[in-house]
Amino acid sequence: MTRKNLTLKIIENHLTSGTPEKGKEISLKIDHTLTQDTTGTMAYLQFEALGFPRVKTKRSVAYVDHNTLQVGYENADDHRYIQTAAAKYGIYFSRPGNGICHQVHLERFGVPGETLLGSDSHTPTAGGLGMLAIGAGGLDVAVAMGGGAYYLNMPQVVNVVLEGKLQPWVSAKDIILKLLQMLSVKGGVGKIFEYSGPALQHLSVPERATITNMGAELGATTSLFPSDEVTREFLKAQNRENDWQELQADDNALYDEKIIIDLSTLEPLIACPHSPDNVVEISKLQGTVINQVAIGSCTNSSYVDLMKVAAILRGKTVHPNTSLVIAPGSKQVLTMLAEEGALANLIKAGARILESACGPCIGMGQAPATDAVSLRTFNRNFKGRSGTMSASVYLCSPEVAAVSAIKGVITDPRKQEPVIVETPAKFHINDNMIIAPPQPKEAGDAVLGPNIKPFPQNKPLPSKIAGQVLLKMEDNITTDHIMPSPAWLLPLRSNIPALSDHCLTPVDKDFPARAKRLNGGFLVAGENYGQGSSREHAALVPLYLGIKGVIALSFARIHMSNLINSGILPLTFVNADDYHLLEAGDELLIDELHNKLLGKCEFTIQNITKNSSFKVSLNVSPRLTDILLAGGLLPYTKSKAE
Repeated sequence: MTRKNLTLKIIENHLTSGTPEKGKEISLKIDHTLTQDTTGTMAYLQFEALGFPRVKTKRSVAYVDHNTLQVGYENADDHRYIQTAAAKYGIYFSRPGNGICHQVHLERFGVPGETLLGSDSHTPTAGGLGMLAIGAGGLDVAVAMGGGAYYLNMPQVVNVVLEGKLQPWVSAKDIILKLLQMLSVKGGVGKIFEYSGPALQHLSVPERATITNMGAELGATTSLFPSDEVTREFLKAQNRENDWQELQADDNALYDEKIIIDLSTLEPLIACPHSPDNVVEISKLQGTVINQVAIGSCTNSSYVDLMKVAAILRGKTVHPNTSLVIAPGSKQVLTMLAEEGALANLIKAGARILESACGPCIGMGQAPATDAVSLRTFNRNFKGRSGTMSASVYLCSPEVAAVSAIKGVITDPRKQEPVIVETPAKFHINDNMIIAPPQPKEAGDAVLGPNIKPFPQNKPLPSKIAGQVLLKMEDNITTDHIMPSPAWLLPLRSNIPALSDHCLTPVDKDFPARAKRLNGGFLVAGENYGQGSSREHAALVPLYLGIKGVIALSFARIHMSNLINSGILPLTFVNADDYHLLEAGDELLIDELHNKLLGKCEFTIQNITKNSSFKVSLNVSPRLTDILLAGGLLPYTKSKAE
């Protein structure tokens, strides 16, 4: 009698190598890929450099949803390149305005039981539909588009059992905020969260997707819901019932860990500045004055989310001291809001309607005022991510956001009459903003604009590396720290040399100049280095600046993979005390490096400045060792193809 969890079932169905035992390296066949425009340009340049003529996946989709402000030619050039590359290589192209990649993929492309690899950290959103969906760097996605497997260490599988039923004014957002409160932004590292329990019958697919979306903030590899009758009804409403199949864990399935949450005991929660896990009950912040409310993002911009907001705002007016902006998650959502009159309710109340895109969530417009308090339905509230360093950003549900926008203060909504919105029996279907790839003979060449520069490529790893500690950092350094992406800088995502002038400037404004003057060196960091976005620019730009290795107490999963893919050593301290002894400016030396990498996972680094040494660990598979020795994944993959 089998006792397999659902995660294991999907993995076994896609396994191309390895044994799915905790901590062991496995590889998976990838069915779907997705890219978005801030990561897509590099991914397709890398795909081209690998020499693949066409994609080999069941479906690959290129979305334009991040860089939609076009104040210069750069973003438009990127979009043209991505569209022409998509046509050339057999990729579906979702045009600007069609919506956020995760929302659209959930609506129009996701298939239960299949695998999805995306160059965006919130790719696990599709887990709400029963897909095994994983965020990765663009190069990993490029390899997968060419038919290559995706490699990872088999995660632990955590069963989150949801019992009871959400009380009025408590939402799916509060479920994932509760998990973040319990586990922290490091609590999901090396884990997949698989949801089950009697409460699932009350959670729609978009609500499940809210939970799987923010599983990324736990540091999880991905999150997964079963494919059940709720899933079937959603796909039927999307006119995609043929994509449905029932997928469940076996009775009494085995898990590495179990967490039980009684939904009936939850109350509205809110994440305080400046981390998604800084979560408290909304009642503790009742009356806090707010200057801005922003509703949208891939976390909370579904039809049901915004219909609830429209119902709350009907006949009301946004507080005179509060700005309210709303970004529907897709053209489908926006069209249905318009057809049903809900859009008029939002506009009459004083909401400013943004296009169906990521917008303020990634700092693309709507930066708050100096020292402002911004209440957002997004997934991240890292310091400065909004575009205003002095702003305080709080994360909450759409219901709390809408009620608070009317009041002008953070408001516990539970004294008000509940708002109930049902998932529609049929969604508005119009895929005219999705361009299917032409036949190969009809596709032209990809068109490169002048801002699109070649990505840096590493050389084979030398046997001896030396350099200064260029910067020493604290815990939880995010990819927003490493490669900032405010609205004025995002257009440079295709130009690594230009981006290099801004690398790690939120930590030390002099870092880029120092790295260039000293021809690179080492970075030192605390716990969870590289958390947040999947952007491989946080590895490509340090590579361009000559970074040879990062020595940290621990790494976030995607960023560690991106460092390896770029040929940069991701080293961890064997003794945590050594982190405190290292200082910026210390001259480090690693000699006989090839022998050390091939011989064992622990080795010694000499601190020439202090005439001392310390141990580090490089606990990677032989395959990853070979990738580092080759100078990164691209030269390694090309050498295998020769």
